[in-house]
Parts: sequence; C-alpha cells; structure tokens
Amino acid sequence: METREKIIIIGGGFAGLQLAKTLNNKNKKVIVLDRMNHHMFQPLFYQVACGRIEPSNISFPFRKIFQQSRNTQFRLTEVKEIDPVNNKVITDEAEFTYDKLVIATGCKTNFFGNKDMESRAFGMKNTQEAISIRNHVLMTFEKLILEKSRSDDGNWNIVIVGSGPTGVELAGAFAEMKKEILPRDYPYMNFDQLKIILVSSTEKPLAVMSSEAQEKSEKYLKDLGVTFLSGDVVTDYDGNKVYLKSGKDIPSNNVIWAAGVTGNIVAGFPAEKLVKNRYIVDRYNKIKGYDNIYAIGDIAYMETPKYPQGHPQVANVAINQAKNLGKNFLKKNSGDWAEYEYKDKGSLATIGKHRAVVDLPFIKFQGFLAWYFWMFLHLMLILSVRNKLAVFFNWMWSYFNKDSSLRLIISPTKKNGTLQ
Repeated sequence: METREKIIIIGGGFAGLQLAKTLNNKNKKVIVLDRMNHHMFQPLFYQVACGRIEPSNISFPFRKIFQQSRNTQFRLTEVKEIDPVNNKVITDEAEFTYDKLVIATGCKTNFFGNKDMESRAFGMKNTQEAISIRNHVLMTFEKLILEKSRSDDGNWNIVIVGSGPTGVELAGAFAEMKKEILPRDYPYMNFDQLKIILVSSTEKPLAVMSSEAQEKSEKYLKDLGVTFLSGDVVTDYDGNKVYLKSGKDIPSNNVIWAAGVTGNIVAGFPAEKLVKNRYIVDRYNKIKGYDNIYAIGDIAYMETPKYPQGHPQVANVAINQAKNLGKNFLKKNSGDWAEYEYKDKGSLATIGKHRAVVDLPFIKFQGFLAWYFWMFLHLMLILSVRNKLAVFFNWMWSYFNKDSSLRLIISPTKKNGTLQ
C-alpha cells in the first residue's frame, strides 16, 4: 500500500489556507500549524478597529473549515525552529516530521527597528491588535468625559502613520466616526477638537496606485477633515508625542502604525537564504538550496522578468502562488510543474462612504461606483455564507442609520495581578 506524502504547512493566512484547500481530500497527508485557531480576513481589520463589524464576522476557525476533510489536520501551536537536515518542525509543544514543508508565515508590522514605537504604538496585523485599537480609542473618550480637566491635545489626536490602503481606510473610517457616531454617543463633548492625522513619507497617499487614485484619495481625505502630512517621516514616539523628521511634533495618545511590514521568519535557515527578510524562492516557490522546502505568499521572494524586485506583498499573489504550488504537488511528474507568473488584477481602497478608488488593468474609476465595487469584491472574498450575511447586514445597518452598535470595550480581566 502506497504511503501518502506528508505535507506540513506553517501558517493559515491567505497563502497557507489556499494551499490546504487545494490539497483538501487529495492523496496527501496535510497538517496545518498556526498559533491562532482561526483564519483572519485582514483587509477588514480596520472596520473591527472602528467598531463597524465584529471580529467573529471576519474570523474562520480552522477546525470548522476542515471539519469534513479526510486528509487535513490542524494543530494549534507556535513554530520555534525548522530542522532541514532531519526534516523536522520544532514547535513549543511538539515536533513534526515532513516529506514536504511549506512556509506561509506571512508578515508582521515593521517598525524599522524603533523599539519605542513598537512598544507604544498599535500595529494592525491580527484580530487582537484591531480589538486593542478599538478598546484604546473608545477608552480615551470614556476617560475624557470623566476627567474633563485632562482634555489635552494628546487625547484628541488620532495619528495614523503610513498612507497605504490600511492607513487611508483607517483615516476615512475614523473621520466618519468623528462626524456621525461620536457626537451621538457623547453629546456633551465637542469633537471639533478631535483631529485625524495621517502621516505619509510620500507626497501623495496610495503611492503604489495610479496618479488618478492618488489625487482623488487625497481629495477624499481632505473632504472628510483628515489632516494629511505628506513627505515626512516619524522618527520617534514617547507615548505622548510623535516626533517627525521635519522637526515637528504631534501630541497624541492614540498612534496607529501602518507604515510597512516585514516577514515572519522562522529560525533554522542561514542568512544567505533571505532577501528583504523574505525567503529566496525559485519560480516553483522552492527555497533555493532545498529540495523539499517551499515558501509562499508575503514571506516568499521570487524574482521574475516582470518583477525583478520580487512580487508585491498582497493577497492576490499569496492566493495564486498557493494554488499553483498545490496543483504542482498533485502532479505525478515534477517535470510537468508550472512556473508561477503573477497576473496583476488591480488594486483598490475605500476612504469612507461613497468614496473609493479602483485601478484595474483595463479601467480606472473612483467615487460611489468604485465604493460599491469595493464592497461587492470584499463581500465575495469572505469565506462562509453566514459571515457574508453578517457583514452585509452590518454594512446596510450602518449605511442607512449612519451608526453601529458594535462599540464594545472588551479588555482582558486581571486576577491576582495576572491577565486571564
């Protein structure tokens, strides 16, 4: 009887989950390792942070996803090291052997070595961080209404660092929250003092998109009352003030870092296997120098004639690399494997209600039509029907009522001085 090939996938993000789904119920033994028990739909984290949708609406338990699977298992554990010589993955609780290993660990927030910023500002790369932002911002106003004497500028400024899609979407959502929601929740507070400040190292927001999208997104931000600081770089943050390279400083107790990402590297590989903190892979996503170890998604660095500096770290690349690798794994002859080629399907971002920008290969458009397109596409990408309906209901409720009822402050409790 033929022994099934054992494939271990580290990480259940867009790339890891798509690979597992491609191999689901095939003649392979698949084990998914992740330190979270659920897949997260990251493009909508900003709506969790602003109280638009519940975290459960964009989170999908792995055990539910593979409940009917005959060949895929999930293990909740954190990978500590890979032993390529002995084909082992070492985790905090167990060791796993493999025939093939696929690293799909994705990225984390890149603070560029600034330890003060890392310890005091909020990133937004997982569910917990999105919830922490929501908690912190809401607690700011709860404290202000009790301690009116402490209404210093730092309490009233929300600073977002980075003007990519995450940054502009957060800024737009907070600006709408300031206008439509907070005055009703706190009727005796003057929210004219609340400033949403977006700090950008580039001259225009959404620097990777078309000039039309950049111009329009900047206009949308200004229309919403967002202060856009262009061509400046954050150098430090002491918990009370954000310091800029230009010499300016901004008082703020609410700082969100959306200025870049870096790879989640697993120990066990020499430094020469990495470029830009990503694993160097060939056109089949195989890590160079290894016959049975692969990397896909944000963590993979693949040079091609079209992308000599590597592919962009976006979901489309991750999903399609996973599909291509999964199909290759299912072929009997490795000589039949297909090389990966990235087909850019476009990019988009939303900056508040009826405000969005869309760049497709064949057309570019902005405004309310782009906003509806953005909503439809994200709704279709959400995994389950139940979650699609939940998100759609919340969106429609917010659309017609200009409100939501999801502004819960959920903080961990303490017992005997320790978090529970």
